[in-house]
Amino acid sequence: DEFISSPPRKTVRFGGTLTEILLKYEKGDTTDFELLKHQLSDPDIKDAQIINWLHEFRASVAYLTKELEQLVNILLKLPWLRRSREVVEEYLGFLGNLVSAQTVHLRPCLRMIVSQFVPPRITIREDDVDISDSDDDDENISENFDTCHRALQTVARYVPSTPQFLMPILVEFFPFINKSERTLECYVHNLLRVTVYLPTLRLQILELIIEKLLKLDVSTPQQDIEDAEETANNCASEEKSAEEGLFDMEEDEDRKGNKVVSPGIERMAHPLAERLDILMTILFSYIKDVCHVDGKLDISNTKDLYRDLVSVFDKLILPTHASCHVQYFMFYICSFKLGLAEAFLDHLWKKLQDPNNPSVIRQTAGSYIGSFLARAKFIPIVTVKACLDLLVNWLHKYIDNQDTGANAYCDVALHGPFYSTSQAVFYTLIFRHKQLLDGNLRKGLSYLQSLNFERIVMCQLNPLKICIPSVVNLFAAITRKYQLVFCYTIIERNNRQFIPVVRSGTGGDLVQTCTNPLDSFFPFDPYILKRSKKVIDPMYQFWEELSAEDLENLKKPIKKGTSEDEDDDFLKGETPQNDGVVGIAPNSYESNTRSPVSSIGSPADCYVPYPL
Repeated sequence: DEFISSPPRKTVRFGGTLTEILLKYEKGDTTDFELLKHQLSDPDIKDAQIINWLHEFRASVAYLTKELEQLVNILLKLPWLRRSREVVEEYLGFLGNLVSAQTVHLRPCLRMIVSQFVPPRITIREDDVDISDSDDDDENISENFDTCHRALQTVARYVPSTPQFLMPILVEFFPFINKSERTLECYVHNLLRVTVYLPTLRLQILELIIEKLLKLDVSTPQQDIEDAEETANNCASEEKSAEEGLFDMEEDEDRKGNKVVSPGIERMAHPLAERLDILMTILFSYIKDVCHVDGKLDISNTKDLYRDLVSVFDKLILPTHASCHVQYFMFYICSFKLGLAEAFLDHLWKKLQDPNNPSVIRQTAGSYIGSFLARAKFIPIVTVKACLDLLVNWLHKYIDNQDTGANAYCDVALHGPFYSTSQAVFYTLIFRHKQLLDGNLRKGLSYLQSLNFERIVMCQLNPLKICIPSVVNLFAAITRKYQLVFCYTIIERNNRQFIPVVRSGTGGDLVQTCTNPLDSFFPFDPYILKRSKKVIDPMYQFWEELSAEDLENLKKPIKKGTSEDEDDDFLKGETPQNDGVVGIAPNSYESNTRSPVSSIGSPADCYVPYPL
């Protein structure tokens, strides 16, 4: 009874063997050929049928020429991935035979494999409208990806030229940035897996991924991310207080002081920032895995990857203005070994001092040097001093060459790299002055005096007028405290020269002149993506907000005439009368200029007015 009631297995074959069907088709008899296509396209086709057909196709690949492209496309659409192990093995064998005998079908085969690098979509329809926007959470998705990579390796083994045909397909199939997080995550992860067994493609794949990450990054300004987080936090607080008010009034007192962790605490409120966070986490994991073998740093692997990443940095990151997060892949790999950090600084230094480079690239290189020296905890003070020596000596030579010439006046267009380097030096001193003076204050002060900041500040090029006000004001306060240079006369003179101008446009609003003429930014400003920041934070130097005591100390200059045996007395001193008061000034940047110091973890706009 069971046998009679069960449906028959679909093993019926029409039209003879595959070879006979194909020979008939060549002679013009298409009946059996159309029947064959119909059987292969049957959505209910059984594993046994697929295996039988594939076995015959493997033996007949010589017949599968360009003219039978339509039949090959049907074979490439067979649902082989989610079938039994026997079907998968037979299909991999068929792919190997097909591409080795008929390379004309290489591209379609590669396209079929790459199309499987993302999860399949669930089709959801409401009132005849397709609203599919979620991925099939298949339990076997990881296993399916493994099989895809086996298929790609099989094809590459038979056709050595596979990489050059594969790369354009990888570019073509890269999902749009507004696709779901899961789709982007899977595709990027699979691209990085390809670099393991096709190393010749690594540089191109890294370029592709980082280019897409940059598009995400520049589409989500830091201020937008912070605003979205603030809005989400406010909404969460309101919902929580409403729930507590309605349902938990009697427990209100017990809950006070207990921190309730939201389930979505790791998610970014801004949707594009959420995608960027996930992809940056994958990139950091990849860098770590490539550079470490059995938990130990592999120097050879690390150097090779560093070279590729520097190449991508030069091509994509350096020419991109005001990206917030993607550049941190260089910060991260440099943290593995001091030699890498020094090599990166040397690379930037060469970019900065080379007059053949465009001015904007030289200026950006200066911004990277200053931000990297200030923020990277893993860079020791001896390296900071070596870099300061290079930068300051270059500034002095620049002044030597310009001070007596026809161009010895303040002009960003003429002297952009000089101003960018000056700002890098000022910024580094703000973050590192305590370490420079730590241990032996006399020796530290002697070193800082040897840098001759006074000449840089007083020169005709007037860097204090061009650099960002928050950097200038903190630099002025610190150098005044240690009596390295007194900047306030120049600052006051510069401030008087900032004459209000009328913006051209309807209404003629009165506005202040731009306070960031360099259009500079600090590329290693605080990293705010929640998941991936866990990788960066342990090696990152945050700005320590100035306490009332620190503010008071900045008003007190170091007392001169102290003997070498009384280093501690350098910290003492009398405050001159009529000293200016240190305070926090409102942000003076124009609304369309990203403030490099507006984020949490950056120095506030601190100023010390010139004593009147």
